[in-house]
Amino acid sequence: MSARPPVRPDLKLNEGYHSPQVEVEVRLNTNESPFPPPQAWSDELLAALGDASFHRYPDRPATELRAAIAELHEVTPAEVFCANGSNEVLQCLLLAYGGPGRKALVFEPTYALHSHISRLTGTEVIVGGRTDDFRIDPDDARRLITQEQPDITFLCSPNNPTGRSEPRPTVEAVLDAAPGLVIVDEAYGQFSSWSALSLRSATDEHPGLVVTRTFSKTWAMAGARLGYLVADPEVVQAADSVALPYHLSTQTQLAGLLALRHTDEMEARVALISEERGRIAAALADLPVESWPSDANFILFRPLTNDADAVWQGLLDRSILVRNCAGWDGLPGCLRVTIGRPDENDRFLEALKECL
Repeated sequence: MSARPPVRPDLKLNEGYHSPQVEVEVRLNTNESPFPPPQAWSDELLAALGDASFHRYPDRPATELRAAIAELHEVTPAEVFCANGSNEVLQCLLLAYGGPGRKALVFEPTYALHSHISRLTGTEVIVGGRTDDFRIDPDDARRLITQEQPDITFLCSPNNPTGRSEPRPTVEAVLDAAPGLVIVDEAYGQFSSWSALSLRSATDEHPGLVVTRTFSKTWAMAGARLGYLVADPEVVQAADSVALPYHLSTQTQLAGLLALRHTDEMEARVALISEERGRIAAALADLPVESWPSDANFILFRPLTNDADAVWQGLLDRSILVRNCAGWDGLPGCLRVTIGRPDENDRFLEALKECL
């Protein structure tokens, strides 16, 4: 009789990474775009799917998509790797450069998947901290990197869930000190005033720099699952070597390729969401909450007059869902709200006033 083998001893039997969902009228908890993709994109995709050869495997190297992304960022296709969301991009990087006997450095609080995927791949996780305003101290980062010699260092910029972008000097300090890859996760990069992509050049001084992006946020394609990285061609080849065969479906490649035709509309939406972010930040400044500047499409805040769990429940009772971060390390009493449409933001602010 066959027996069920034990789970790997280095893995804890816990639930994977999930964002709890409930039925509400205003959903502001997962940093999605509040707007659906452009109607023209939907029409183009439906037409393209009608001509797709679904009886054939998809293009393994995603040739057209990589070329279009390369053109967007003024790099070569050899510097671009695409996968099913930026999470699969990160997984491929950890499979290639992490594993038993290797280390990944994160600065908490930050995006939970960096540690989660590291542990799934058997990579030891080294945890650094942040300042009171959720910045990375360059001197502390250099000291920790020198001490631990991580194979991979994660920088999330803008950082989820705090919203802060890391200044260019901080990223450069980490790049100068790191002995291995420096992965700058820019899932919200389009909302920031600068990008680590600007540190790449034809005479790249930082071959270990990897910038990851996603179509889930600003491109309004969370349901399509498409992400990519821009890095040295050797890094691209390494990530590609551990990806499963034909991992990127025909429809996903078409969706991304067609989305790049609508860059102007995407940028207009980024501008609108950024404007709404400023409006919400100003409103929060007049309420009994502590909040932090954000370079992303969300704002982290801490109620000062009521328990965060009670405020979260009060908003839910009014059919508004935000992310409860109160139990996360380094974020006691904090909630995170995604920037929605203007009418959704109005409802959130009015409900928050009542809850406070």
